[in-house]
Amino acid sequence: MTEREKELDRIAKLLVRRDLALTEANERLIAMDKAKSEFVSIAAHQLRTPLTAVKWTLNMIMAGDMGKISKEQQEFLQKGYKTNERMIRLVNDLLNVARIEEGRFGYKFEKIDLIELIEEIVQWNQKNFKAKNLQLEFIKPKYSLSKIRTDPERLRLAIQNILDNAYHYTITGGVAVILERKNNQVQISIKDTGIGIPQEQMSRLFEKFFRGSNIMRKGMGPEGTGLGLYIAKNIIEAHDGEIGFESTENQGSVFWFTLPLI
Repeated sequence: MTEREKELDRIAKLLVRRDLALTEANERLIAMDKAKSEFVSIAAHQLRTPLTAVKWTLNMIMAGDMGKISKEQQEFLQKGYKTNERMIRLVNDLLNVARIEEGRFGYKFEKIDLIELIEEIVQWNQKNFKAKNLQLEFIKPKYSLSKIRTDPERLRLAIQNILDNAYHYTITGGVAVILERKNNQVQISIKDTGIGIPQEQMSRLFEKFFRGSNIMRKGMGPEGTGLGLYIAKNIIEAHDGEIGFESTENQGSVFWFTLPLI
């Protein structure tokens, strides 16, 4: 064997060892990621039951079922209730993310009237928007739509997640939910007059746990989990749809997604 052949043989063996080491490292990372997902799922399940119990207990106390309470006590309990609601939302989001990543986020598709579904969502949110002095309107399509094939509960979750962001990060003005037909698809747009998204952070918007730097800078508080858009994106893509957005900081955002018509 010549010196050149010996060197080539040495390099080949080195590459094989490196390849084996990389394979083993990748397998360890996969195992660690799986263990992390399992831990998150178990922890979230364990937290949801006591948090739900706290929610209903606070409801009973605020309703006066356990005796009369003062205005000051009512305000204190409402703060506790809102904090507990944020925790429940976080737990539910963590469970949904774990199911998505484990391939257990099942779908039950059926034909539905999309206009009716959006009307229900908008109506359900009106109270919160009015309490914040924000407008919420639903702009229906000019022409009737055929039914679409979807999982209504999953689609409701996707729309609600986007609408929650619009609600939390809009200070004045309002939000419009716009439904329109585009060729063989429907497009749902949620347009707000909120704080917008910094240009340099737009590429990260659908990442898990991402929250814009301008949220805390504007004193918006700890609202949101940074998981809503990640979940919405997975739901829309599972429906063979596409999701995107346009935004200008300090002016507002438009989030849109498309769904195929039957």
